[in-house]
Amino acid sequence: MEKFIPYEKLSKKEKRKLDLAKRQTWGDLNPVTRKPENSKAYNRNKARNWKCEYHETSSGFSSFV
Repeated sequence: MEKFIPYEKLSKKEKRKLDLAKRQTWGDLNPVTRKPENSKAYNRNKARNWKCEYHETSSGFSSFV
């Protein structure tokens, strides 16, 4: 029978062996928490795209005037 040694007193290698033995996989489950975007928050990319679209359409109108 092996002598019991507290986890805190184990060597770095022994702690690593124990941790690897206890570790399991998540399988098909993705542990990353997901939430929808805040619709009220300022979106810099959306504003930039709006500005580009505005300039593209306004240049077309200036040729008619």
